[in-house]
Amino acid sequence: MVLTGVEVLLARLGETPATMEADALLDAAEARVRQARVRPNPVLGLDVENAYGSGPYSGLNNADMTLAISQDLELWGRRSTRVAAARAEAGAVGLQRDLAVIDAAGRLALVYAEAEAAQRRATLAEETLTLTVADARAALTLVEEGREPLLRGIQGEAEAASARATRDEAVAERDAAYARLTAVAMIPVPVTQIEDSLLDEAPTTIGSVIEDAPTVRVAEAQRSAAERRIDVQRVQARPDINASIGIRRFEAEDATALTFGVSMPLPLFDRNRGAIDAARAEFRAAEARLIGARQEAEADRNAAEARLRASASRVAAADAGVTAAEEAYRLSRIGFEAGRISQLELRSSRAALINARNAAVDARLARVRAEIDLARLQGRAPFGTQP
Repeated sequence: MVLTGVEVLLARLGETPATMEADALLDAAEARVRQARVRPNPVLGLDVENAYGSGPYSGLNNADMTLAISQDLELWGRRSTRVAAARAEAGAVGLQRDLAVIDAAGRLALVYAEAEAAQRRATLAEETLTLTVADARAALTLVEEGREPLLRGIQGEAEAASARATRDEAVAERDAAYARLTAVAMIPVPVTQIEDSLLDEAPTTIGSVIEDAPTVRVAEAQRSAAERRIDVQRVQARPDINASIGIRRFEAEDATALTFGVSMPLPLFDRNRGAIDAARAEFRAAEARLIGARQEAEADRNAAEARLRASASRVAAADAGVTAAEEAYRLSRIGFEAGRISQLELRSSRAALINARNAAVDARLARVRAEIDLARLQGRAPFGTQP
C-alpha cells in the first residue's frame, strides 16, 4: 500500500485503541450523568399485624394489614448536587478524551515521519552504494593503468562490500518502520511506500496561552469535579427524609383507614465527617496538580518553541551542508580521476557527503518531533491537520 499523506492515517484515528478507549470512557461518564438525574425508586411495603396468634388472633380474621408506599424526598439539594458532580466528572473525562485524540494524532504523525525517514535512509544507502561502487571501479581503472597501487583497488572493493551491508541494514530498518506504521495505524494492507512527505512539511506555529494547554484544562476540570464531590459529601451528612402513605385494613372491624408517616435517621454517630475530610483532601490534591500542570505547561511550551526554532535552523544548516558536500565530492571525483588527489581524499569527501545527507534527514525528523510536542501543548493536531 502506498500512503499519500498523514491525513489518510488521521482519517482512521477513531479506529485506534487509544481513541476507542477514550470514547468509551466518555460514554460511561455521560451515562453516569443520566443516572444521576434519576430519582430513587419508591418502596412498597406490606405489614400484617395480629395474625396467626392464639385465641381471637388465630388466622387472619382479626389481622390488621397495611399497604404503604414510601419515597425518599431528596431534600437539601441531593439530586442537583449529585447531577452537578456527575457533570463535572463528565467534563473532565471529555477533556481527557480530547487530549487522548491529540496524543493519538501526534503518535501517528511521528510513526509516519519515522517511516518516511527510514525510507529516505534506505534510498540514501542505495545511492551511497552506487557512489562507492563507482569510486571502486575508478580506483581499479587507475590500478590497471599503473597510477595507483593494488592496495587501493582492494580498499575500494572492501568499501563497496561495507556499503552493500549498510544498504541491506537500511532496507531492513525501512521495512520494520513500514510494519510498525501498519500496526499502529491499524491499516489492513501493509505499507510498502510513502509518497507525500511529512519531513518537508513546514511546521504550524500557533500562539497559545498557558490556560489553553490541554493538560491545564484537564487539571482545572478535575479540580472542579473534586470540589463538587465535597458538596455531595456535605449533603450526604444531612438526614434522608422519607415520606410514606398507605392504607390499613382492620379485619375485625371490617374497616379501612389511611396511614401517613415521615421518617429520618438520627445523626448521632455517623455525620459523614470522614468522607467530607477525604473529599477536601482530594480537592487539595487536585489544586496541587493544577499548579504543577500550569508550571509544567509553561516550561514545556517554552522548551518546545525553542526546540522548534532550533530544529528549523538545523534543517537550513543541514541543507546547506548537503549542497556543499555534494560540490566537494564532485570536485574530489574529478580530481581523483585526473590523478591530482588521492583515494583517501575521495573517500573522505564521500563520507562527508553521506554524513551530510543523513544529518539532513535527522534534522527534519527532529523538527517533526518538535512540532508534535508543541502541537500537543497547544491542543491541536500537528502541521495543521485535522484529527
